Parts: sequence; C-alpha cells; structure tokens
Amino acid sequence: MKADKNLLSGSTTLLVLSLLASGDKYGYEMIAELDARSDHTFTLKEGTLYPILHGLEKDGAVKSYTRETDSNRTRKYYHITRKGLRLLEEQKREWTEFSEKVNAILSALAPTEGEALAGPASS
Repeated sequence: MKADKNLLSGSTTLLVLSLLASGDKYGYEMIAELDARSDHTFTLKEGTLYPILHGLEKDGAVKSYTRETDSNRTRKYYHITRKGLRLLEEQKREWTEFSEKVNAILSALAPTEGEALAGPASS
C-alpha cells in the first residue's frame, strides 16, 4: 500500500534522518532502503529526497562527502551530524505524541463493525 502524499509529507525529514542514523548513505540507497523497510509504503522520488537533504545540509543536520566506487563512479554520501541526531530525537518525540493523539481520536470515533454495516440509526 502506498502512503498518501499528504500523510507522508510531514514525516519525510524524520524518515530520512532515521535512515542516516544507522549509517552514511547515498541518495538512491536511501530511496531503496526506505521502500524495502516500509514494504513499499514509503516510496520517495529523487525530486523529493534531494531538496530535503540539501535543506538538512544547509541547517547543519547532515554533511555530505563524495566517494569513488569500485566502478570508478563518484557517489555523494550523507552523514547525520550531532545536530541532526538531536533533531531526529525531537522529531521522534513529536511524531510519537502526534500519532498517539490521532490514534486516540480515531479509536474514539470508530464505529463498531455492526454499526458500520447497519448504517445510520433510524428514528
């Protein structure tokens, strides 16, 4: 199941920082890992990922460096900084609180299965 873009947009920075917290990665590697780890729910496009990475780099949350591959290609890798780790922890706390509140509202409003099948009550 693909995630709705509106739901994904508020969490992409958190997801990118989470990927980098486990080690340095290059762009395509992040896209592939996020897709695989989310069972294809979160599929980022390069046009979404790179502006996020550039913004994080500008803010000092990540640093980039280039490395030559075995096939003599140059890849740009991204590394999370201490500032980025602090931002990640802050965003994780915010996300946890936010998702708990959303779940509380959804569970309080969710009709039971029987009510949903029966439709609106008649007077």
